[in-house]
This record gives sequence, C-alpha cells and structure tokens, in this order.
Amino acid sequence: MSLDFRKRGAAALLAGAAALGLLATGCSSGGSAGGDTTTLVAYTGQAGDYQINFNPFSPSRIGALGTIYEPLFFHNKAEVSDPVPLLGTESSWSEDGTVLSVTLREGVKWSDGEAFTADDVVFTFDMIKNNPAINTGGFDGTVAAVDDTHVTLTFAEPSFVRGPDLLNTPIVPEHLWKDVNPAEDVMEQPVGTGAWLLEDFKPQAFTYKANPDYWGGEPAVKQIRFLALSGNQAGADAVAAGTIDWQTGPIPDIQNTNKNFPNYDAYTQAQNQMVLATCSSAEMGCEGPQTDPAVRQALYYAMDRSQINSLAFMDTASDMSPTFALTPSQDSFVSASVAEKTVPMEPDTAEAAELLEAAGWTMGDDGVYAKDGERLSLTIEVVTGWTDYITAVDTITSQAAAAGIEIKSAQSSWNEWTDKKGKGNFQLAIDSLWQGPIADPYYLYGYFFESTSGAKVGEAAGNNYSRYSNPVVDEAMAALVQLPLDDPAARQPYFDAIQAEIVRDMPYIPILTGGTTSVWNTAKFTGWPSDDDLYAFPAVWSAMDAAEIFKQLEPKG
Repeated sequence: MSLDFRKRGAAALLAGAAALGLLATGCSSGGSAGGDTTTLVAYTGQAGDYQINFNPFSPSRIGALGTIYEPLFFHNKAEVSDPVPLLGTESSWSEDGTVLSVTLREGVKWSDGEAFTADDVVFTFDMIKNNPAINTGGFDGTVAAVDDTHVTLTFAEPSFVRGPDLLNTPIVPEHLWKDVNPAEDVMEQPVGTGAWLLEDFKPQAFTYKANPDYWGGEPAVKQIRFLALSGNQAGADAVAAGTIDWQTGPIPDIQNTNKNFPNYDAYTQAQNQMVLATCSSAEMGCEGPQTDPAVRQALYYAMDRSQINSLAFMDTASDMSPTFALTPSQDSFVSASVAEKTVPMEPDTAEAAELLEAAGWTMGDDGVYAKDGERLSLTIEVVTGWTDYITAVDTITSQAAAAGIEIKSAQSSWNEWTDKKGKGNFQLAIDSLWQGPIADPYYLYGYFFESTSGAKVGEAAGNNYSRYSNPVVDEAMAALVQLPLDDPAARQPYFDAIQAEIVRDMPYIPILTGGTTSVWNTAKFTGWPSDDDLYAFPAVWSAMDAAEIFKQLEPKG
C-alpha cells in the first residue's frame, strides 16, 4: 500500500529571463532563498501552476505527506536501518505472522487541537480497505483498538511482508474524514499531526509554517515554500541565482556543482528505475501495437542506453535489471535462470527485427513495420518541462526508427499526464518505478505488477497503470506475503517465478536506473544527508523522505 507516490523533479525549456521572472513572483510573499535564513525554498519539478489538493491518498496531490500527515513509522529506503518511530513507538508481529501489534505515541494532537487516538488509526485503515481505488496494496486485514494507544492489525494468513507498507500509511483524523471520499475529494485545508501546517496557497507557490505544538518539538526550519516553475531550465537558473535551496533534478555540469556555485552541493543516489510504461493489456481495454509483447521486447533491444545516459542524464544513470530487482543492492534476489542480469547498453536491431518478424510484423516500404494493416507507430507521453525525459524520448525516437518502429511524443501538464496514466488513455509513458519501504523487490512487484492495483481502461488504476494481469505473478505474490522477510531460501522460488513472467512480458520496458541528484544550499542549512549519514532518500519529491530531511535541517544564520 505504498502511498509515497513519486512526483519527480524535472521540468521545461524556457528562456532564462522568463524563468527567473516567474521565480521572483513565487518568492515575493516571503523573501528569497538568500534573504530569509529560516525559510527553505524547494522545487519539486512542478511544471506549471499548482492545483490545490492536499488529499494524501490522491495521485494528483501536491503535498502534505509526511510534513502534515504522518505515518506510524518512517522507513528509510536509502539504506538498511531501523524504522523511525512517529505516531507509533513500538510494533511487533505474532509468531505466526497474522497479528501486527502497534503501540501509539501518547499526547499527540491534531493541528485543530483534537486528540489523536487509536480510533483514528482504525478509521484510516478501514477507510482504505473499503475504497478499492486507494487500496493499492490490497489491504484485507481487520483493525481493532485495544485502547487509546494500542491497535492490532489481524490477517487470515501470515502477512509479515505487509508490515513496512502498513506502518508507512499516512493517518488521517476520523472527525474530519468520516464524510470524505478519499479517492476523489480535494482537500484544501489539511489537518494533520506533522511538524508543519499549511500557511498559504497560490497557484505559483504554497507555503508551510512550523507547527509550534508538534509532538516532536517545533522544527528549526520555520517555513517551507514549494515553487511551481516552468521546468528544469528554470530550476537550474534559480540555483545559479541562489533563489532556491533544494531541487532534485538536473542542472548543467552537475558533477561540478560546488565549483560552479560555492553555496551549493550536489548529491546523487540511485533508486528509481526509469521505464517506458505501456498500457499493456488488450483484455483490459488497452489499444495499440504496444499490447503485443514482441513490440515491447523489440523496443527494449532497440535502445542505445549509453547514448541515452550521455545525452539525457549527463551519465548519472546506472545499470538496471530487467527483473526490477534494484542493482547492485538487490542482486541476490535476481533469478539464476534470467539470461540477462542487466539491460543491454548497446542496441541490438537484429534481435528487435527477429522478435517482430516472429510475431508477424513485416517491414513496410517506408521503413516502418506493419501488421494486419497497422503501422508500428507509438506515442510516448511525457510531462512538459521534464527536459531530461524529453531528451531521452527524442533519443529513443531516433534509435527506434533504426529498428523500424515509429515513435512520436506528446507533452502535457503533470496533471494531464497523471490522468492519462491512471485511466489508461496512453500507449507509452516515460516514468520511473519506485522502490518499497525497505530494500526488497517484493514491494515494487506488488505496486506495479500485481493485478489488484490495476483496472480496466477508463477506470482509475492504482500503481499498476500498465494494467498488467498475470495469475502466476499474483499467486507468487500471495505466497510471498506469508513468508518471513528473513527466509531467502523459501522466498526465492517465488521471485524466480515472478521474474520469468515479467522479463518475458515486459509491461514496463526498462531504460536505466535514474541517478537521483539533489542540489541543495549548504551555506544556508546544515544536516543534509550524506554518505556518512544517509538517514533518508534525498529527493525533494519523495515526500516521506523529504519530511524527515526537513526536520533534520538547521539554519546556519
């Protein structure tokens, strides 16, 4: 039930002067990044105006996860470490893995002054269970309040692997949410238990202010302002001007950030696996050549990933496994029967041609394959302003043409792009698949490959927006749920089964593992993550992680 949806940083091509003009407008209500030493100005990659929505369960939300709505525990997916207690202080499983017991923090209040109790936790999980559109993890347990500070989550079968996701779920107040439709309603005035409160919203920027009554103590960062700019170029210009404090996205010559901009440093961590996501299932209503697995496989082999990395990602991307086990940290999970442990870096147009022709595609006079009167022409959806992804799409377009595949691109706003994916109104979309709360591929498989989070075209899907449905995968996932995380010998046969299916079917076509690079102001704030203290995944759009980072920072001034 991962609710930490990725809203990635990347953005648009715009003249520098216009970009800085918009930036100045966004900062005008509270001083620039350089002028106010207790205000942190952040840029998530939002291209175009914000549309207000602080509903933590909505895929179109713009904020509030972690900062306003807290989970029971924070799990650091950047490295192996113990969960950080938040609204929960202790948790434990029964010996047979059917009951998860959680002790809650005492003395916590919602930001409207109401007391936080076990009833809010019970309400939140019951609400998720009763609303399939937000129940992306297939939660089917029974939640009960033992008393005001203790809850139990009970399952019919062993459910050890559910723990991290369950404990990472944002908790909402029953007294305000009992009449809310969590899948559809827009939340304009969020009330949570977190370290910040919503202070102000404008389409160009919204601002949090420190919660003076936060149970963990008022944070040192007194304001956080999130800007909507025009894209990557605007973000890079803002770093050059010293008017933002944290962005996660590319800037020119990123390896020499501190040399070029002495007040800033750059930090890169590989976590998110970049893909050409496909609307893969004709049975679920998807239409287009991409519903043919041979087409997806051919695109996989048509790519020159070395060139993509150089042109689009400044060589910050890294290897990726077609099994979607994160390499190298999860290499031990990769099946011995998988022929290619990592994606090919150079194109193999002969292999692409063999796959297509075996599936009945014939090269046309125009150099493009066709089958039953349908040309092999596909459109990739990309967000306006995501310049790295736009460059990647342009590069893939050229590479695919050499393999007889016509690629077109369609740019749209983040909201439009999200809506197309969610409803299945797309053929291909360039995106990233994110990791689970701990270093284990089970969670990514559950988010993106399990049929329970898919939906027919026209209906809102969960994370499985490829609409992939495979009974072998579903059965293996159901078996993995019942096994302890620390029993690799028992678990591996099920990973083997899943990987054989998804490598063959390829509903998400692997590109590379994105080197997620943050650029942040080290002259203004201390406490940023580092190799020596990687206490959270350092991406401003990874909401739960960003919230922990905001709490760790100290203004220098």
